[in-house]
Amino acid sequence: MIMEDTDAPHHLLLLRCFMSQGVVHKQPLLFSGAMKEPVLFLGTLPAPVSSSKEDGRHRAMGPAASSDGRANDEGLRIAWQYKKYFGDDKTSRAEHKDNKQEFSNDFDLRKPLERHLLNGQNIECVSTQDADTLSSLQDCCSAFVSKLPRKDGGSSTAGRIAIQSLCAPQCRYFEKDWDMVSFIRSLKAMVRSSNSVAVVTFPSTVLSNSFCKRWQHLADTLLSIKAIPDEDKDLAKLLTGYQDMVGFLHVHKVAQPNSQVPVILEASTLSLKLRKRRSLVLERLNQAPVDGSSGPSSAASSSCSSQGSQLDF
Repeated sequence: MIMEDTDAPHHLLLLRCFMSQGVVHKQPLLFSGAMKEPVLFLGTLPAPVSSSKEDGRHRAMGPAASSDGRANDEGLRIAWQYKKYFGDDKTSRAEHKDNKQEFSNDFDLRKPLERHLLNGQNIECVSTQDADTLSSLQDCCSAFVSKLPRKDGGSSTAGRIAIQSLCAPQCRYFEKDWDMVSFIRSLKAMVRSSNSVAVVTFPSTVLSNSFCKRWQHLADTLLSIKAIPDEDKDLAKLLTGYQDMVGFLHVHKVAQPNSQVPVILEASTLSLKLRKRRSLVLERLNQAPVDGSSGPSSAASSSCSSQGSQLDF
């Protein structure tokens, strides 16, 4: 579950990438949103980023890329020679032998998903805007999960459930707090007993404190998004790569089924970056190096180097 930020819709970046990954790998997908036509949301899903080899091939085939093409070919040739030292050649042959496609985690947010990937896929869309209760959505989730094979099916047949803004104020069931809690419990039981995964986003500020705590307790994995201001000079000096950051991702809880040992994360706060303004990247926060040309350390060194002091050594 992802707690939305009221200042910016950065939770949609994670939701779109989650849905696009399922569509690209031909996994069953169920999307529900507080909108009249949720099928229109599929048109905003990003397409996978083309590989570097394809980019180099397209540049080399350009009309004015004779010298650039030779440079790219030279770079690819050198990269291919170094590739054998890292064992990538054996890995690529094994993957080609098994005919297994790697999971795509890099998507171009400026390029929409191709239409032929959306047509003919097992994709269902449900609107919750005009629903008085969550019973219809619960029935759709139950029917969707029942079509999936059991846990021995593998990752290729795993189903994905994406629910946007579950407790949106425009929904008619907005004031039925206990019904929403009951739906989350039912959805949690469906996911655990089937080969599926669900991502639910919700605006936590519209809930009361008691029910917000209940929602957080029911979540297997709990995340929150926090937007950052456009021009914060203090953060720009403190963190590296601030110019690409759009927000922070806080990890409050990680799923640990059938275990009582808490998960200790190396970093509970990650940065949301838009690399080249097109790719979403999650990175650990890196502190910028301290400038030694100014500050108390430089003042102390200058005082020690002054003449006439009896404490110089």
